Amino acid sequence: MTKVNYNIYQFQRKEVIFYFVTGCCGICGIAYIFYRSYVAFLMLLPFLYIFMKKKREELCSKRKSELSLQFRDAILSVSASLRSGYSIENAFCEACQDMEVLYGKKGMIVRELRLLTGRLASNETLENILYDFSERSGLEDIMDFTDVFVTAKRSGGDLNAIIRKASDHISGKIEVKREIDTLMSAKKIEQKIMNTVPFLIIFYINYSSPGFLDIMYGSMARILVKTHFLEVYGVALLLEKKIVSIEV
Repeated sequence: MTKVNYNIYQFQRKEVIFYFVTGCCGICGIAYIFYRSYVAFLMLLPFLYIFMKKKREELCSKRKSELSLQFRDAILSVSASLRSGYSIENAFCEACQDMEVLYGKKGMIVRELRLLTGRLASNETLENILYDFSERSGLEDIMDFTDVFVTAKRSGGDLNAIIRKASDHISGKIEVKREIDTLMSAKKIEQKIMNTVPFLIIFYINYSSPGFLDIMYGSMARILVKTHFLEVYGVALLLEKKIVSIEV
């Protein structure tokens, strides 16, 4: 089974097609509304790469959040198996079956636990496996858990208590993030609406009153002014992203 680097997101074919078409439509709309020029469309095409890159980062961040939630459930399962008398290695193997019921055979944590089970069968140490997973995950919570867990295992600490504390810590961060997302959801919807309002207004005027905005086009000075406004609009979008993005 191949390892997955969760710090790098690879688009699926349908995602490539969807975001490519979405980006092209957006660039086409901007070129028509601001410039009414095919040349402008071609000059704006490099921004399609930036759009695809941003979408890749968003999907990567979303996948990491899902992995964090699944990892929390996995170590809760490990903790329950330890209380039942399983060894720590067997507890992780049992967690694989529990997570398969919870997330299905294609779940991210199921894939990782299957990989862990196979590597344990090849006489690889649990410590090395967890370190490898924590590095590939890119999640601070999993890295911290691995450091504490390995140290406790080597020194003979209470693994069950450590796992319970780690799961409580991750659960607390997840709940705080969910509360923030709930509080910010309305603001994010308002942001998306306000982002489209200027384009909708111009499109409506063009449709309802043909020729009314013709004065905006035709000269280099007007093109430069509109380009400046487009730059200001882009900066405003970046600021909005920063405002509504709260890290926990």
